[in-house]
Amino acid sequence: MGKKSKEAGPFLADNRKASFRYFFLEKMEAGIVLTGSEVKSLRDKRVNLGDSYGISHQGELYLINCHISPYPPAGQLNHDPLRSRKLLLKKKEIEYLLSKMKERGLALIPTRIYLKNGRVKCEIALAKGKKLYDQREELRKKAHQREMDRALKR
Repeated sequence: MGKKSKEAGPFLADNRKASFRYFFLEKMEAGIVLTGSEVKSLRDKRVNLGDSYGISHQGELYLINCHISPYPPAGQLNHDPLRSRKLLLKKKEIEYLLSKMKERGLALIPTRIYLKNGRVKCEIALAKGKKLYDQREELRKKAHQREMDRALKR
């Protein structure tokens, strides 16, 4: 038997819209408080991070609008798909994030959900919203890069 790696496992969800809408300043790894049916549904990759964000409530961080679809075999013991889920971080990390969010007006955005050593982890980022002209510039760069790649293939 080989040793289990401590690296991040396969991604269960990826927030691709976030990189288009925000500049990421700093990323952190956090645990999430989940029920059993939520974990089963996550393993089936039935999750949407599209409009989710983090908020603080009574000195703790919560993930809001993260849609985890109900797990059909769970029956009556299923979960609410849009419930707020507590993020697990150390107290110093929470204080640091809260001070940054208040100080600069930054948002807390989840970028990925993945498995690490059998546990579900969430990568969260301190993010600053992009202006419309920044988003347009990024689209232009992508289109230009795509054209260059096509030209090199020929």
